[in-house]
Formats: sequence, C-alpha cells, structure tokens
Amino acid sequence: MTKHKTGTREEWLAARLELLNAEKEYTRRGDELARQRQALPRVRIEEKYQFETNRGKASLADLFEERSQLVIYHFMFGPDYTAGCPACSATADSFNGILPHIEARDATMICVSRAPLEKLLAYRQRMGWSFNWVSSYGKSFNFDFGVSASKRPQKNTLPMEANELAAFRMLGEKQFRENMPPIVAQNASTSGTDIAGYLSEGHGFSVFVREAGNIYHSYSTYARGTEFLMGFYGILDRTPKGRDEDECGPMTWLRLHDEYAKGGTKSCCS
Repeated sequence: MTKHKTGTREEWLAARLELLNAEKEYTRRGDELARQRQALPRVRIEEKYQFETNRGKASLADLFEERSQLVIYHFMFGPDYTAGCPACSATADSFNGILPHIEARDATMICVSRAPLEKLLAYRQRMGWSFNWVSSYGKSFNFDFGVSASKRPQKNTLPMEANELAAFRMLGEKQFRENMPPIVAQNASTSGTDIAGYLSEGHGFSVFVREAGNIYHSYSTYARGTEFLMGFYGILDRTPKGRDEDECGPMTWLRLHDEYAKGGTKSCCS
C-alpha cells in the first residue's frame, strides 16, 4: 500500500480549500455540459417500434406513460444470456429509489433489453427490483440505437462505443482474445454466455421526448458515459482507496449483489 502524506489540521484545511476550487470548477463545467446536452438537435422517430411488456405489447409512445420524456437504460441482457451483465446489474441496483423523483419531473425511466421478456422478469424478481423492464426481442430497436450487434463482427452495423465490441471488431476475434481485458471473460461467464455472445450486446442511456404528437430522440451516451448512474463509484472516489482497481482492472471486483461473500470481504481477481 502506498504510504500517504500526513499533516496537521491546518495543512489539511489549506489543501482541502485548494481542492474545493477545483471541485467547484468541475461542478460549473458539469452545469455547462448539461446545457449543451439539452441543446442538442432532436431527431424525429419514424420507426414504429414495438416492445413486449408485462402488460402486453407496447409502442414507444406507450412507454412514456403519459409523461413527455422517456429515459431508457439499455441493459446488457442478450437473448442467450442466463443472467444480466454484472456491471449493468450494479448500475440498476439504484433505480427503484430514484424513480419517484424522476417521474416528478415529467420523465419516465425504464430498462430495455433484447432477451425475451420472461427472462428479464425472472431476473428482475431474483434481484428484488420493480422498475419497468421491457423486451425488444426480435426487433431492431437495440441495433438502431447502437447497443446490439451480431456475434460475427461486421462493418458499418453500429455507431458502437458501448463496450469492448469496438476492439473486437477492429482487431479481429483472435487478436482481441489474446489481449482481452479480464472483465470481459468474467462478465460473460456470469451472464451465462460466451465472449462473442456477451460482446454482441452493449450498454447505453438514451432519452426521448414527445411533443405535438411526435417522438424525438434527444440524447444517447455509452461506455463510461453511463457512469453517472453508478452511484457507488461517486462514493468510492471520495474515499482514501478510491476505486482500488489497479491490481486486477476496472470492475473486476463487481458481483451481482446476491453473490458477494458473507461478511463483505472485497474480492478482486477471484
């Protein structure tokens, strides 16, 4: 463990005030980025998307539930997965508690995955979640919004930046496997699929708005762009050890919340 500097309360306060200036600038920059996101041009949705829900078939408009804004988390759960992606699952653990606040600001938030609905609902029950989770199984929605691809890499199928699939496609399967981040094989195993199957899905966050009878796509983000949903990282970033991921790589310590060892001992590489 790296030896850390110690000092007096006065030295700490001086350093903390200096850091506070940087934190305030970071906050101001975040406010400006929010304004830029809100000012993005909107794209009218022409496709008549259909989804499977626990209340039957639904259109994209139906998913708004009478609100004017729709927030979608593209959850990695492909048709051949037996469980959700561990990183997506850790992200989704916080959703139930925030929904009333999101809805109070005229926005509906749901998850969409490509697995059949019965798989999604069974996994939702296992995890103790209650947020709305719908299936786009057999439909083009996930492909159109850059979070799904075929197992065999193909050119020009996606504007994909969601996960390691981009490297998988550029480098080729053999070279990618030889340089594969540990988290890929680990998450594929937990999800009950092979590496190609795991990488055929990505995660993302998309926003739609309904206005004058039309639906528009206003925003999407992928990869670390969805990290704002992972509240535990914001907390860990403020602890002395931070994320503490240097030894094994990012997210390798993550487990489904019902699979952590009793006693809370951190497991990284095992």
